[in-house]
Amino acid sequence: MPEAMAPENTDSSDNQGPTLADARSFSGRRLIEFLIVLVAIIAFAAHLHALATLAVVVAIALMIVLHEFGHYVTARLSGMKVSEFFIGFGPRIWSVRVGGIEYGIKAFLVGGYVRIAGMTNVDEVPPEDEMRTYRQASFPRRVLVSSAGSLTHFIIAIALLWVIFSGVGVATAGNGTVIAGVPSIPHVESPARKAHLPVGATVLAVNGLRNPSETTFGKIVERSAGVPVHLTLKVGKRVEYRTVVPVSATELAKSDPAYRSLHGAGVIGVTIEPTTTTLTDSFFGGAYHAITTFGTVAWSSVTGIVDHFSPHGIATYAHEVVHPSSNPTSARAQSRFESPIGIVYLANYAVGTGLGAVLELLFLINVFVGVFNLFPFLPLDGGHVVIAIYERIRSRKNRPYHADVMKLMPLTYAVLTIILVIGVTALYLDIVHPIANPFR
Repeated sequence: MPEAMAPENTDSSDNQGPTLADARSFSGRRLIEFLIVLVAIIAFAAHLHALATLAVVVAIALMIVLHEFGHYVTARLSGMKVSEFFIGFGPRIWSVRVGGIEYGIKAFLVGGYVRIAGMTNVDEVPPEDEMRTYRQASFPRRVLVSSAGSLTHFIIAIALLWVIFSGVGVATAGNGTVIAGVPSIPHVESPARKAHLPVGATVLAVNGLRNPSETTFGKIVERSAGVPVHLTLKVGKRVEYRTVVPVSATELAKSDPAYRSLHGAGVIGVTIEPTTTTLTDSFFGGAYHAITTFGTVAWSSVTGIVDHFSPHGIATYAHEVVHPSSNPTSARAQSRFESPIGIVYLANYAVGTGLGAVLELLFLINVFVGVFNLFPFLPLDGGHVVIAIYERIRSRKNRPYHADVMKLMPLTYAVLTIILVIGVTALYLDIVHPIANPFR
């Protein structure tokens, strides 16, 4: 908003307003302080060995900035007057004016904004700029500018999927078996521990049967209580041979009641899971599957958001806030909104899993943010799209219609309140009951 000029006073320099040199000095000090804080954050992340997690968080913040950049580019290409483009919110750290547009950085790097002249009928614009306002632009240009942020997210999401499908590859379950763990049993040395079965080993053969599935491996062990079972294992790049003698689950149940349900079947004391195979698509095949998969996930996001705000969804979320799920892997605990703290948790989980998980997380965030912003309520982008459509329907030749957005302010405040409540409750849940690792 315009700043009031201080009255000229030639009698006392103490009463004069700040000079241009003062403003530049102040901006410079803010920028230096800001850079010091950034360096401190990087150093702290390095101390915690979390630079990769910090990089993912920065990538997420950058995606939000690209959302606003989408609005900025389409507004400029549409001939609209843009006065500001800032990264972040809060106190101004640094800015520069180029070509009549102020570019800058603000203190809290959790997004950004672009200021376009005449976004609503109540915005005051100088008469000479009226024809370059958003409200005077054609219907297609208004829809394009309003939806550009979400379209940017969708383009990024498809590009990320393309990289996953054609570059990184997708892990799929194979037909083989992997020894995922060798849990301890109280007061008993399990057959697996006696045989020194290594965690992570792939079972190449059991009793001469090559590449056994989980089911086959389990059945052979179950009917072999007291009978030696010969295993061929791949441990790293080596092939090793082990002989293990399953014991009756009844015997182990004396020390661990969890084995009672196996009713005397043979047990060696391991957890198993299927082998995984990484499949990559062709360059063009990956593009096709990225587009089709994006459509499926985007529609799931739409239905998921609608379900969250249904009476049942609201009741479920309220119950989760009051009584956080004791099972962090339950669907109720997993399908909730995430605060910035939750996003950091997810970024850390993804980094620990691998590049594919990181790209998947970035893909899902882009889809969600893009879809959520298109819901038809102000101040979301979808609210501006709906207003543009309504104005187009009400307009007549040579008599454009402009909706009175002031009548929508109660609904806008209600939407902002809902977003605030979701943000606060999500922050609470992420502090007292962090989400489990979804990439396991």
